[in-house]
Amino acid sequence: MTELSLNVLDVANNSVRAMADFIEIFIRIHRESDNLMIIITDNGCGMTGEQLAKVEDPFFTTRTTRGVGLGIPFFKQAAINTGGSFTIESSVGKGTKVTAVFGLSHIDRMPLGDMNSTIYTLITINTHINFLYTYENDGKRFHLDTREFRSILGDVPLDAPQVSAYIKDYLDENQKEVDNGYYV
Repeated sequence: MTELSLNVLDVANNSVRAMADFIEIFIRIHRESDNLMIIITDNGCGMTGEQLAKVEDPFFTTRTTRGVGLGIPFFKQAAINTGGSFTIESSVGKGTKVTAVFGLSHIDRMPLGDMNSTIYTLITINTHINFLYTYENDGKRFHLDTREFRSILGDVPLDAPQVSAYIKDYLDENQKEVDNGYYV
């Protein structure tokens, strides 16, 4: 994958397939410690110890539509290649947490990419799932919590044209403010 936002999309789609009804995506850019951290947590079905031991193997997948699962191995390798780290924690019936840390200024770090479009796509396609997205850049942060949107909107769906347009604008405006000219 050419940008990290696509890895996030892939892992979040794993959460969707795992029947999660809540997915949290956290992005933290910290220039002083020279790292970029991405954490994706869900409350899906989780994995057994045996599945967890195999999840980083590109020839292991629980999907029946293809025989390989390259998303997690590629994401891990992208982090390791920058001097970073990668961990997966999972428990059956409780969910999964994926943490990837990247060397921010490392020459091999892929660009973060268009996280706003990734989050927008996840929210507007998976309207039955709640998402909490937090984006932090050197201590400044914003979050988007679909539970808050739902409490305000009532029965109006998140993929309604005016609502989805607002979500896109909300993401773009808040990231621009938090980034303050520094884009990863």
